[in-house]
Amino acid sequence: MTLLTRAGVALATVLTAVACAGAAPAGAARTSGLPGGDAGAPVLTGHRPCPGQPDVTCADLTVPLDRTGKQPGTLTLRTAVYGPADAPRGTLLFLTGGPGQPGVPYVARMRERLPEALAEYRLVMIDQRGTGTGAIDCPDLQKQVGGSDTVAPTPDAVRACAGLLGEKRNFYTTADTVADLEDLRRALHLPSWTLDGVSYGTFTAGQYALRHPGRVRRLVLDSVVPLDGAGVLYEDAMRHSAWVLRTACREQSCGFDPAKDLAAVVRRDGNGVGVFNLLVIASIVDPKLDDPRFRILDALHASAGGDRAPLDRLVAGFADPGGEPAEDFSSGLHAATLCADSAWPWGDSAAPVEGREKALARAVRAIRPADVWPFERRTAGEQGIPRTCLPWPSSRPLPATPDGPLTMPVLLLAGDRDLSTPMTWARQVAARTPRAELVVVPGSGHSTQSRGDGARAAQDFLLR
Repeated sequence: MTLLTRAGVALATVLTAVACAGAAPAGAARTSGLPGGDAGAPVLTGHRPCPGQPDVTCADLTVPLDRTGKQPGTLTLRTAVYGPADAPRGTLLFLTGGPGQPGVPYVARMRERLPEALAEYRLVMIDQRGTGTGAIDCPDLQKQVGGSDTVAPTPDAVRACAGLLGEKRNFYTTADTVADLEDLRRALHLPSWTLDGVSYGTFTAGQYALRHPGRVRRLVLDSVVPLDGAGVLYEDAMRHSAWVLRTACREQSCGFDPAKDLAAVVRRDGNGVGVFNLLVIASIVDPKLDDPRFRILDALHASAGGDRAPLDRLVAGFADPGGEPAEDFSSGLHAATLCADSAWPWGDSAAPVEGREKALARAVRAIRPADVWPFERRTAGEQGIPRTCLPWPSSRPLPATPDGPLTMPVLLLAGDRDLSTPMTWARQVAARTPRAELVVVPGSGHSTQSRGDGARAAQDFLLR
């Protein structure tokens, strides 16, 4: 459930942190009306060239903080548009991940990844509420977890972030973002458009398509998050890690069973969360686990044999948030949205904090050990997603999604090595989508459009 692609940032962070730990580098505002438009329709204002991209137009969309009008205030969201309004195939809205990642800084990257498609489409990207130049900044939480899902923050850091937001924490659900996107469509005077989302962007894109099906021509979902908000205990990813490890071992002729080594290590050392975080981030930066700077398989095997130092250094390095600023990835927005949107063992986000821990413990005990092996069941309850939202104060939950499947043509992309959004989730969504096409990209991890095969599949679909 992480990002569009943080490979460059994550790689630099990991290498720096591992080295510091002693290892050699291994491994638009509302107006009274628009001429010829609807009174009160949203508009884009402040048009200017985007920094460093003179052929891309940045502009601002101003939206209400609270669409019921009970809480005053507005938010200004930065947008970017590349290409002509009369592009042959219309407009492509590309949605980044997190939740917490901005969109506008990634225009250049998407131009590189989807050049043939963008010769036919106009590209639009947006810094969703609480990200980018308008990022929620919770210093303690940002310092502890950065952009990680699986690193567990302290309860004090979570409560401090919620306190900083106060009642405003209720207005960062995906439904709020969906309403912002509909304002953006209207500001662009579009009858419909095509959506492409990566990771959490798949959830946003899917929620928009369910609420506004007549406005979506086609849909690309890359590294799929379940549309029902499930998956917060990460059982599917933990179980899939055995296959990922053993496949990497077979490809590298490693001569041992890394899944058994992992099982032995986490039961001996109680470091399941750290090792899981290592593998989840590796599915972004090193999905085949063959980068000689990391040597993850060898580190697991050495630790199982008694030499814990190489694995300990990797775990520490991959857990280091590396000083990532909130405008690059907002851990505060991540918490506010994730805690509101998800389906929890204790119910939805309106449930009182008292009793959540017991409900989580019951859910963890109900997990069959085989369903998370080579990890332990307790890893599911100790990793960062539930640990962030256990102390998060009661807040407004994500409104119910309209019934019915996605009805437009949908391409689902999954990397077979992805441990952030495991391919099981894409298969589940595909099974409930009448016009779905599922492409599993061999050897790929999280965010397949960051690499050749996933980008090729997306472009082929977009240009049909």
